Amino acid sequence: MRKKMVAGNWKMNLTLQEGEQLIQAILDAGLRLNEKKSVVVATPFPYLVSAKSRLRNYPHFYVAAQNCHSQASGAYTGEVSAAMLQSVKTDYVILGHSERREYFRETNQELALKLDQALHHGLKVIFCCGEPLEVRKAETQNDYVARQLEESLYHLSAEQLENVVIAYEPIWAIGTGLTASSAQAQEMHAHIRALLSSRYGQEAADSTSILYGGSCKPSNAEELFACPDVDGGLIGGASLKAEDFTAIVNSLKV
Repeated sequence: MRKKMVAGNWKMNLTLQEGEQLIQAILDAGLRLNEKKSVVVATPFPYLVSAKSRLRNYPHFYVAAQNCHSQASGAYTGEVSAAMLQSVKTDYVILGHSERREYFRETNQELALKLDQALHHGLKVIFCCGEPLEVRKAETQNDYVARQLEESLYHLSAEQLENVVIAYEPIWAIGTGLTASSAQAQEMHAHIRALLSSRYGQEAADSTSILYGGSCKPSNAEELFACPDVDGGLIGGASLKAEDFTAIVNSLKV
């Protein structure tokens, strides 16, 4: 059975103290997790050590960074390498988020290099893909997402793919109040799994977790997570409120 996961992406929000209070509130909710159902908290870089320390005695809670650099080291002022993340015992790193692609012009080719760095240094990757509104309107989203996977992921071996979680982000549904219907989410998740099957075989495709990342909230999480190819969510705004985030986690059925 594929692992189910809810990952909270805090983005550039919260002070350290607010983040610590949020983590404590999530822990106080008494979530029931297991080897098939986990929670990932993606904090800003300065909070990774604190988050890891607070979660170290809680099984099936993991910490993620929101990005890493494509090079191992060097004169890249202000950047953070995969080796640095590994050194503070970070579990996951999010790569290819739509905001990184849009605001920082990250390309599929650059993301392939970032994947290599992350996996080389023992990090697991939450790799984001998804289409903007104009692509969805043109009904070319399947080809668009296929190209993202081909240019960023397909150089990986099946063994490396085991350390990759995919998050589908319909960019047109992020921060807009729009949400992909459960049918639209399932259609794209099934398409992604079919692409992985074609490249890596059905067994590898069936074991890869694919998360939904487009305005998932307590009111729609259960319906989305009931889709056969939706294995959880990459949560943005709702991850900043403990009550909303834990409700979404509780919508996961294993």
